[in-house]
Amino acid sequence: MYSIIQREFLLKLAREAINTYLETGKELDINESEIDTTLKEDRGVFVTLTIKRALKGCIGHIEPIQPLYKDIIQNAIAAAFDDTRFDPLTKKELDSVHIEISVLSLPKALPYKDSTDLLSKLTPKKDGVIIKKGFNRATYLPQVWDDLPDKEAFLSSLCAKAGLDHDEWKKGKLEVETYTVEMFEED
Repeated sequence: MYSIIQREFLLKLAREAINTYLETGKELDINESEIDTTLKEDRGVFVTLTIKRALKGCIGHIEPIQPLYKDIIQNAIAAAFDDTRFDPLTKKELDSVHIEISVLSLPKALPYKDSTDLLSKLTPKKDGVIIKKGFNRATYLPQVWDDLPDKEAFLSSLCAKAGLDHDEWKKGKLEVETYTVEMFEED
């Protein structure tokens, strides 16, 4: 668990990264010696941007690939400017954007026998879910359960996101992993 001070620092860092990129077109440069040791640990993290509760961008890494603070800087910029589902964030929108950070636990395989067993093993609002089949892969953060509280609808939507048939999860041939998140957001 991150302290309130660490959470506030990371949220401010994400906002500064977006603002710096808007003004200079460059990544925020930060003195690593000023960073708390805990925030230098490699962690998977997603940065989600919303405007008036509508998604504006969400980019992240499921697996830890670099120190948390660096991943937040890069994912904040990517969520603001590189999420292909949305137009890049504008200076006018910056004050309206709401930032949410989700730090992920390491994913764990979820073995299951069939679709009924899979449904019984999922915990809405707690589990982030990753599905894989061949080269197709997708994830939903635990927060997505708020919009898709029905387990079947959740899995069908996740399959579609991965480019699979919406009922692929019923066939029992998906690799499924789950993870939890520590989520914090701006006030």
